[in-house]
Amino acid sequence: MKPATPVPIVGIGCICSAGTTLAQCMQSLYRGERYPAPPTRFSFSGTSAFPVFEVLDNFFTPDRWKQTEVLRTSQLALTAALEALEDAGLDPRELQHRRIGVCLGTNVGSSMNNESFYRDNVEGCDPYIPPVERFLLSNPVCGIVSEFELNGPAQTVVNACSAGSDAIGIAASWIRSGLCDAVITGGADEMYRVTYAGFKSLFINDDSPCKPFDAHRKGLNLGEGAAILLLVSQALAQELRLGPRGYVLGYGSASDAYHFTKPRPDGKGLRRAIEEALAAAEVNSGDVAFINAHGTGTIDNDLAESIVLSEMLPGVPFLSTKGYTGHTLGASGAIEAAFTIACLETGRIPASAGFSVPDPQLPGLPVAQNTPVSGSVAISETLAFGGNNAVLVLGKGIPTIEHND
Repeated sequence: MKPATPVPIVGIGCICSAGTTLAQCMQSLYRGERYPAPPTRFSFSGTSAFPVFEVLDNFFTPDRWKQTEVLRTSQLALTAALEALEDAGLDPRELQHRRIGVCLGTNVGSSMNNESFYRDNVEGCDPYIPPVERFLLSNPVCGIVSEFELNGPAQTVVNACSAGSDAIGIAASWIRSGLCDAVITGGADEMYRVTYAGFKSLFINDDSPCKPFDAHRKGLNLGEGAAILLLVSQALAQELRLGPRGYVLGYGSASDAYHFTKPRPDGKGLRRAIEEALAAAEVNSGDVAFINAHGTGTIDNDLAESIVLSEMLPGVPFLSTKGYTGHTLGASGAIEAAFTIACLETGRIPASAGFSVPDPQLPGLPVAQNTPVSGSVAISETLAFGGNNAVLVLGKGIPTIEHND
């Protein structure tokens, strides 16, 4: 495989249950705080509610988006995008006359989140049409393109739980190929009744706060949120004097071709994705400071992932951050990529929330406390329904831009 050119990450934004900015999120993680609770955005009859990780409604949304009832997924994406631009020190107007792409992963944001429309239609009533119009305005990619008046390539990645990671990998390829000067990339998903019901039907929800890699794990908790990374070309970074917070060094993707919802027990697809990402980044396993694992808290996922990590990256510390955020679906890979860069910057990783009792069946176990790490390279990996595996190799930013005042 041909080595990949490092792609600078000059701005990061994040919003989830742990906080409304990336800095707030990291403070919560290092303090070991997490806030699972029954869902408040919808009711669900029949059985007791499983805990979820919702975002408080105190985040910024433009009045015109509120008036047109743009879906929450797009509102979360815009909030993270605005933080990423502010983090980079860029005014959105500076992007309008450049080749700026948008590539986001989502699941809910690609669905017609309008139960009332379907209910009226099934019951023989005249469906209320504004929900359909709202949906057509609510794709998170289209919302950001419209808000910032961009005219570059735009792509929505709907690839189950690996969508956010895949979107970042695709966006990096746009920069490397010269297609774009910059790309707004990441993922976003909101808490949604249909998703909640779907996971309940699979019997993989934990009725208590989730416990990734723990002996008593029973399943996942759902969450919501968004994370945006602003990727730029080296030329634009030099022109605008943008110092990188980190780099996308490599990306790998491979399918298990095994089952619709279960990971392949031997983790063959994940192994191939890790190998591909490391090769693209020209990084050896000994260079990896830590791994931000997928770590959903389900029996099958955590076992397969533990086996692969213990064999391919023995001794490298790893953790799951889903104990702090819940499983944010299409946003998860992007949120975890943002956390990975932030951990590289601080030189430590938070305790893997929910893990306390070692499982003797797992050959590798996550960190149980805040742990110092050394090195400038880390892995963020995502496993998804359909057997999709996506792996990002991320690097810490090294000041290379000269500021001549």
